[in-house]
Amino acid sequence: MSRIFAPCASGIGIVLLAGTALAASDPAAAPPFVVPVSPDGVQRTTVILDSYSYQPNHLVVEAGKPVELTLTSVTTITPHNFIIKDLAPGLSVEQDVSAGKTATVKFTPPQRGFYTIYCDKRLWPMPSHRDKGMEGALEVR
Repeated sequence: MSRIFAPCASGIGIVLLAGTALAASDPAAAPPFVVPVSPDGVQRTTVILDSYSYQPNHLVVEAGKPVELTLTSVTTITPHNFIIKDLAPGLSVEQDVSAGKTATVKFTPPQRGFYTIYCDKRLWPMPSHRDKGMEGALEVR
């Protein structure tokens, strides 16, 4: 972690800790979350959509078993979405979630692999939410 000293108008310096926010949003920093299988055979969990992040941001599921994700947006103004697009194995998931709302997405991952989860929302001409770090991973075992 590096420190940056920034002078301000009052003559008092402010110390900023660079890298702290990056470490918090780094998908490798959080351990993978293995989605539990319900008695009915469906893999279910809740994913929180916050300001430019998914929690958990690394989901582990089993191939060939249905997945049901409850997507809950905790932002109050900004809408998000949950996208997985990998057409080679036939995995295409896209679900919009309005600010402060909940939506459910259901899919069955056809084969093992590692897939990127992302939000492509953006306010023109600003960078997309994905560009701001709203990205995660779906690991299919």
